[in-house]
Amino acid sequence: MTQTPVIEVDGVTKAFGDNQVLKGVDLTLTEHNAVALIGASGSGKSTLLRCIDLLVEIDDGDVLLDGEVITDPSCNLVEARRRLGFVFQAFNLFPHLTVRENVVLGPIHAHGRPRAQADEEAHELLKRFGLDKRADAYPDTLSGGQQQRVALVRALASRPRALLLDEITSSLDPELVGEVLELVVELKAEGMTMMIATHEMSFAREVADEVCFLSEGRIAERGDPEQVLGDPQQPETQKFLRRLLEAGRL
Repeated sequence: MTQTPVIEVDGVTKAFGDNQVLKGVDLTLTEHNAVALIGASGSGKSTLLRCIDLLVEIDDGDVLLDGEVITDPSCNLVEARRRLGFVFQAFNLFPHLTVRENVVLGPIHAHGRPRAQADEEAHELLKRFGLDKRADAYPDTLSGGQQQRVALVRALASRPRALLLDEITSSLDPELVGEVLELVVELKAEGMTMMIATHEMSFAREVADEVCFLSEGRIAERGDPEQVLGDPQQPETQKFLRRLLEAGRL
């Protein structure tokens, strides 16, 4: 059965000054699948996600969304970004807005939905993920896990074509990590298309259809989770996973 490409990354390069962060990355994310990006800090995972979401301008190559080259200068950047949901590691909720107001902001102002419809859909999402009783609370009254769940709900409220998740548990206390990862596992089971930068190897093994190991701006190894995480073929991948094992993180 042919799988429909949602996001295609074709030879993408990106440098910040003399630092070449991405060195010709090729990657395809197909519909209803999840790709996990793993690698050491500085390997290019977050930059790749930001290039896909057009938060960072690429130097060369192309990014396609449903076959459209969204990195072409003629492409409407705002319209393209409306079709993607991005969840940051630092939550990025608006502190002066309530949970409900954070969630409905995008649907109302970016997608033009009536306030009543946006409110109803926000209520259903918040209820589904156990946050309905905090709808009128402000972000600084929530735990880190709750704030990250609100950030996920906010991304889902815009009905994105794909979710881009950037180390969404790295700012959380260890006891809060599970509640966020369980939500992502649930979304994957429902068919959400996702690209996930993560340092949680057990999570990558559980949720990903493909794992890509980035090293020095290139995809050094890719394959299904059991192969990449259980029987890596490349020396760089072996070294990375060995360090995690020695640190008790694998």
